[in-house]
Amino acid sequence: MTNHSQGTAPRASRSTGRKRRTPGRIVLSILKWIVILIIALAVIGAGVFGVLYARQGIPNPNTDFETNLTSVYYADGQEQMSTFAVQNRVSIPLSEMPETAKQAVVAGENETFWDDPGISIPGLMRAAASLVGPGDAVGGSTITQQYVKVMYLTQDKTFTRKLTEILVALKIGQELSKEDILERYLNAVYFGRGAYGIQAASQAYFGIDAKDLDLAQSVALTAIINSPNNLDPGRGEAQRSDLMERYQYVLNQMVKLKYITEDQRAELYTTLPDFPTLDSAESRWGGPKGHLLKLVQEELKAAGFDEAQIQGGGLRITTTIDKRLQDAAVAAAQDQAARIAKAQNQDPNYYHPAIASIDTGTGAILAMYGGPDYTSDFTNYAVTPRAAGSTFKPWALVAGLRDGASLTDRFNGDTFTLKGESKPITNGGHNYGPVTLEKATTSSINTAYVDLVTQMKDGPQKVIQAALDAGLVNNKWQATPNIPLGSAEVSPLEAARGFATLANEGKRTTPHIIAQVTDMNGQVVYSPTINPEQTIENDVSTNAVNALLGVTQDGTGRVAVSGLNYEVAGKTGTNFSNGETLATWFVGATRQISTAFVLTAGPQALSNLGRNTYGSTYSAVGWNAYMKVAMAGKERIDFPAAVKQTRKGNFTAPPTPTPTATPTATASVRPTSAAPTTSEPTQSSEPTSEPTTAEPTARPTRTTSRPTTTPTARP
Repeated sequence: MTNHSQGTAPRASRSTGRKRRTPGRIVLSILKWIVILIIALAVIGAGVFGVLYARQGIPNPNTDFETNLTSVYYADGQEQMSTFAVQNRVSIPLSEMPETAKQAVVAGENETFWDDPGISIPGLMRAAASLVGPGDAVGGSTITQQYVKVMYLTQDKTFTRKLTEILVALKIGQELSKEDILERYLNAVYFGRGAYGIQAASQAYFGIDAKDLDLAQSVALTAIINSPNNLDPGRGEAQRSDLMERYQYVLNQMVKLKYITEDQRAELYTTLPDFPTLDSAESRWGGPKGHLLKLVQEELKAAGFDEAQIQGGGLRITTTIDKRLQDAAVAAAQDQAARIAKAQNQDPNYYHPAIASIDTGTGAILAMYGGPDYTSDFTNYAVTPRAAGSTFKPWALVAGLRDGASLTDRFNGDTFTLKGESKPITNGGHNYGPVTLEKATTSSINTAYVDLVTQMKDGPQKVIQAALDAGLVNNKWQATPNIPLGSAEVSPLEAARGFATLANEGKRTTPHIIAQVTDMNGQVVYSPTINPEQTIENDVSTNAVNALLGVTQDGTGRVAVSGLNYEVAGKTGTNFSNGETLATWFVGATRQISTAFVLTAGPQALSNLGRNTYGSTYSAVGWNAYMKVAMAGKERIDFPAAVKQTRKGNFTAPPTPTPTATPTATASVRPTSAAPTTSEPTQSSEPTSEPTTAEPTARPTRTTSRPTTTPTARP
């Protein structure tokens, strides 16, 4: 059956407007109705009808008309995010339908409904006679026949289909009560605006539940059934005028059947109810939420739900998305896009900020920004891999700690060239001399990290394994010694998951967007399994976190924690090519929430963001704006202090440079009190043309050790 859930479905039933009938069509129509009536009467008189009736079974329902709207909610389970639908339908019991709507539909569509056997011979005869008269065409189908045609048959105008309709309507009339038929009809019939059934129609036209319809709304809504394409007042003045005519007809019928008084009719007769401006069906996927809905669908499919269940199963899906946090993510991302656009004299739509934020203990996705409008760009940049820049260094850090390196081991902080290579590894033109692994992390020193990787046996593979263990996905990473410098591509959601693993003491969770799914009966049919797995050793994750705390306390990521008052294990990241910035990152986690913010540009492929643009320039600022909202009111839970190294490595420190060697670079940094939205760190130099990373250097690593603490349990 054709799916009419998007837009307005065609209606093959009666129309209030005059039909343009040629003489040939008139003759054919007359003959059709005469044949139907003669055959029906003949077979009844001959007793053959009883045989046909006995042999006629009730067909299987049309699949589309057994569907119900699936609703998607935010984490509170109260505020609706959107809906999925083959057809926009929400079935409700007759008891939830207002008496005025039941009376209006009977008065307008089938005044003999409560007494007829399912068909109306006088009605069929009037319909046939109207075809040759001067007035409008009159419909001859009862409510039962309309229900049968919609639920079991097709809209084909054939003798066979019409005869089957009559037989099935009679059988339905015998097997079901009138109340059951009316309930099923009002849950199945098309009202226009993509809405099937009175509940969906009430929402589509008035933005209220069916049970809240007043008399005028009930009459207008049921009047629209007669010809939804032509009676929707939102389509224009002509349609509104036609609806008024049909509306008055129904009111007259209701007086005739004594459902309402003449005074009640007089109060309503000259004025239609107000029809508010409401979102269209297409808006269900519009804006940033479309990316969330797509993830919901994908997760349902992975959990074993088929398309029919998802689109028309009447499911109630509660997501993990916190509406307050989601709004903050949208605002933070779009603010940074506007900010860089102003600085670079560019259209904000040229930029692609993306945010992924998850609960560190459960993997629940709390907020995600993948783009401004799903309907105009299906690409979800929050799940699109991008060159990670220095945010990939933590996985070399984990690999090194696993291999026996300690945070106090020293590595080469000066420019050097790998054996067999022609291009040197640099730090944006700066040399630091021998630096500890902690200092190399704090100041994002490229050469020290490459030195670390080259000193490990199968170092690049160990870095890759560490990243995989944290929860990242190998997007064709190249196992080379400079892998920590960030040519490897990672999505923001993967990056957030990886840092969540470290913040969760090495226990990896699975990101998920669904909290619970219930069926139409309110029974829970799905909820995710939360089973954190220890994939990175506890002591390794603890020491890695302590090194990453230095980034936000003393290093390149200090802007990210301005005014936050929570410990953050974080890392800036910048991807360069030929002196231009292609992607900037900040990824960081508190004990409760892990969030990644990336900024890229270009219509499709990566394009440059402009010179002197780093992870601390926009991404860390946007991360800070979002996390201030996300962490508001949460308990401050510090990370465990670094633990004593038990693994023994075989790492060789570089020789201490002589006084004539290149001096250690210094860098200007933002004062601690500076507001991240009003000033930027002064860069010590331009980055190199090498397509790796170079973050602005920072003040020396703190010399005081963090006190040993007992980790506070997660609330």
